[in-house]
Amino acid sequence: MIALENDRLQFSIEPERAVWGLLPAQAEGLSLQEVPMQVHYRLGRERRRALHEWPAPQLTSLEGVPSAHGPLRQLQLVCEPPQGGVSFTITFALPERHPIFLWKLAIHNHSDLPVLVDRLELLRTGAGAGALVFPSPPRALAFYSNGWQSWSWSGAYGSNDRFRRTRLGPLRAPTDVNPGTPQPSRAGHFSSDMFGVLGDRHLRTAVLAGFLSQQQHFGSLEAVLHASNPILRLWANGDGARLDPGAAIEIDWGCLYFFNVDDPDPLAPYLEAVARQHGLTNYPSLQAAPPSGWCSWYQFSSAQYTGTITPADLEGNLEAMHRLHSDLPLEVFQIDDGFEASPGDWFSFNPAFPDGVAGLAERTRQLGLRPGLWLAPFVVHPKSRLAAEHPDWLLRGAFGRPANAGFSWNSLATSLDLTHPEALAYAGEVVRKAAGEWGFKYLKLDYLYTAALPGKRRDPTRTRAQVLHTGLKVLREAAGDDVYLLGCGCPLGPAIGLVDAMRIGSDTHPTWYPEINGIQAFIEQEPNFPSARNACQNALTRASLHRRWWINDPDCLLLRSESHLTEAEVRTVATVIALSGGSLFVSDDLPALPPERLRIATSLLPLIGEAPTVLDWFDAGTPARLRVDLRNASGGWHLLALFNWEDAPQDVTVNLREFGLDQTQSYYASEFWNQKVHHVTRGKLLRERLPAHGALLYAVRPQDPGVPVYLGSDLHISQGLEVAQWDASDDHLKLTLQRPGAAQGRLVFSLPAPPKQADLDGRSLSWETGREDLCLLTVQFRHTAHLNLAW
Repeated sequence: MIALENDRLQFSIEPERAVWGLLPAQAEGLSLQEVPMQVHYRLGRERRRALHEWPAPQLTSLEGVPSAHGPLRQLQLVCEPPQGGVSFTITFALPERHPIFLWKLAIHNHSDLPVLVDRLELLRTGAGAGALVFPSPPRALAFYSNGWQSWSWSGAYGSNDRFRRTRLGPLRAPTDVNPGTPQPSRAGHFSSDMFGVLGDRHLRTAVLAGFLSQQQHFGSLEAVLHASNPILRLWANGDGARLDPGAAIEIDWGCLYFFNVDDPDPLAPYLEAVARQHGLTNYPSLQAAPPSGWCSWYQFSSAQYTGTITPADLEGNLEAMHRLHSDLPLEVFQIDDGFEASPGDWFSFNPAFPDGVAGLAERTRQLGLRPGLWLAPFVVHPKSRLAAEHPDWLLRGAFGRPANAGFSWNSLATSLDLTHPEALAYAGEVVRKAAGEWGFKYLKLDYLYTAALPGKRRDPTRTRAQVLHTGLKVLREAAGDDVYLLGCGCPLGPAIGLVDAMRIGSDTHPTWYPEINGIQAFIEQEPNFPSARNACQNALTRASLHRRWWINDPDCLLLRSESHLTEAEVRTVATVIALSGGSLFVSDDLPALPPERLRIATSLLPLIGEAPTVLDWFDAGTPARLRVDLRNASGGWHLLALFNWEDAPQDVTVNLREFGLDQTQSYYASEFWNQKVHHVTRGKLLRERLPAHGALLYAVRPQDPGVPVYLGSDLHISQGLEVAQWDASDDHLKLTLQRPGAAQGRLVFSLPAPPKQADLDGRSLSWETGREDLCLLTVQFRHTAHLNLAW
C-alpha cells in the first residue's frame, strides 16, 4: 500500500489490486475503500476495458507541485501497454491548503489504429466494486442532483423518490438531458451532471463527487441509494471521440470531499475550487452589482404565448422605462426573440423591423439606459436561409439528417457544427456585429446547449464539451470585455469564466405549473418546462453558485394582474428572486402596469446582491427555508423566508431554531408582505396561515432593551437596507432613509420609552404606538429623507 496525506485527508492505493481509498485524517466519518477505475474504449473493431488492473505501473511521488489550488502533494501512476497500444497516466493529488482530493486520467494512443473513447470512470462503489462506508449504518440516504444545463431540474432526492425526467421524449429531451447521463426510472436510482452529493439525512454526513471543469469532457454521476452498500459512480463522457495514433487526451480534474450537511456553507470547498480552477478569484463581474432591467420576451416576443413583437411595443416600453426610471431604476432594456427573420438568419430581419434593431440600441443609449439583445448564435431553424445555403454547416444526426435540438419555433430545431471553421466563424460574427456594430452591450445568449448535442461532426476528434467550450470562447472574444454576457440554456461547466451571468433555472411563465394554450394535462409535472414553479426550483437549489461562478439569473418577475398567477404566487416569485441575490428583470407591458404591481418591483431595488443560506437544500426536493444575514448602519438582522409549495393553504410553524437562531434570545420578527410584527420570546414559535404557493418573509432582530431598534418597513424587501445613516443617543435617534423616486410607506421601531417627537425633513409626523414598545410611522419622501425621533 502506498499513502498520500495532509492534515485533513488520507489517500492510499494498492497497485497490485488496482484500487484506492480515501478517508478523513483526524476523525471517523465517511470513507471510500477499495475503489476501482475503468476506461471503456474501442481499438479498431474491438471493444476494450482498461484499468481494472495496473500491469507493472511506474509510480512517481512529488511534493509542492504548483497549481491553481496552491502546492499539491501528488502521486502519478503510469500504466504502459505490454506490446504497444494505449497507455494510461493517473494523477492523484492533495492540496496542502484545501480539504479536497483531486485526481485525473490521461490516455495516450501508441498504436497504429485510432481509438474511440467512450467512458472514463474515476469512481465506482457498490455492486461488487468499492465501498462508501458511513460512520454508522446509514438510515436516510439522499442524493443531490445537478441538472445538465440552465433549464434542467436540480435538487435533492430521498431514497424512495423517483428521478424527475421529461415525458415528452424527443420533443424535450434534447434540450434538457446530457446524452451521456442516464435517466433512471426506478425509485432510489438517480443521476447528476458535473457534480452530485450522496449522504445521510439522519447522520448529516455526505460526500461530494464531481469535476472542477468541463472544458474537456462532460462529467456524469449515478447513484443508487441502497442502505447496505450505496452505489456511486463518477465518469467523464468520451463521446466516442477519436484519438488518433500518437495523440493523447487528459480529462478535467475530478474532485472529492467529505463534509457535514449542516456546515454553514457546505458546498463552499468544491464551488471555490472550481472558481480557482477557472481563475475567477478577482473576476470583476462577480464583485459588481447584479444587473436589472426589462425584457420583452414574456409580454411580446413569445409567439406561442402572447403574440408578435413590434417596434411600437418596444418603443412604448422604452419610453415608459425612461419615464419611470426615477421610481423604478432598471438599467438594461433587452430586446428578446422575434426581431430576426428566423433563428440562424441573424443578419436578416422580421418584416416588422425593416431597419433592424441598431436604431433601438442608439435610442436606448440616448435615454441613459443600457441596450440589450437576445441571440441564439448556435441554433438553426430547419427552414432558415442559412440551413438552405450552408447545409454543410449543420450538425448531423441519424441517417445524415440535421441533429434534433428539441421542439422550438413550431419545429424541431437544429444546430451549427462548430467544428466546421466557417460555422464557428459565423457564430462569432453574429455576436461581434450585435455588440460592435449594432451597439448592444448586454447580450443574452440562448440555446447554447445545441453546440453540445450528439451527432456527426466535421472533426470527430473533439468531445462535445470541447466543442461547446471552444464556441463559448469565440463568443466571448467576439463580444469584447465591455459587453455583459448572460448564458442561457447552457450546460454549466464549459461556460464558467466565459459568461458574466447564467440562467440557473427554467423559463418562468404566467402560470404556476407548466401549460400550453391553457392545457396542463400531461405536461403539468414536466420538471424543466416553463412555469413559475419550475423557475423557483433552481433559483433555490443553485443559489450557492451566485458570485462564485457567475451572477445567478433567476429569470423574470412577471407582475401583470391579468396573468394566471395569484397574488400569493407573485409574492413568492418576488421573494425568491430578491433573496437569490441575483439579477432582476421584469417582462410586462410597463405602461399598463398598475401602481400596486409596480410597487412590488420597486421594493426589490436596489438588489440585495448576496446569496442566501438555503437551510434545507439536502432535506427537501424543493427547499422551503432561506436565511440571509444583513448588516448596515442600523445594525445586523436576519431575513428568514418560509415557503408553502403545496396546492392548498397550510398552517405553518416558524421555528427560529430551524433557521439557526439562538432559542434563548428574544427577537422581534417583522413580516414584509402582511406587515405584522411579532415579539418572539424564549421557546415561543410563530404560527401562521400560509396560502397555497405562498411565502412568509421575516426580518428578525434581537431585542435590545434600552436602545432604539429598527424593526423594518414596507419600503424595501430587506426591511433595513433603506437605512443609510443611523445615529442614536439616550433619548434621540437621527437616521437617513434612501429609496429610489417617490417613496411612501410604514416604519416600525422599538423604542426605550414612548415617543415625544417625530419629524421628517423638519415636518412633524404623527405616530402610532403598538403593544409594548412599538412605534409606527408613516413617511413620504423623494429619494432621501432625514428622520428625527425623540422619546
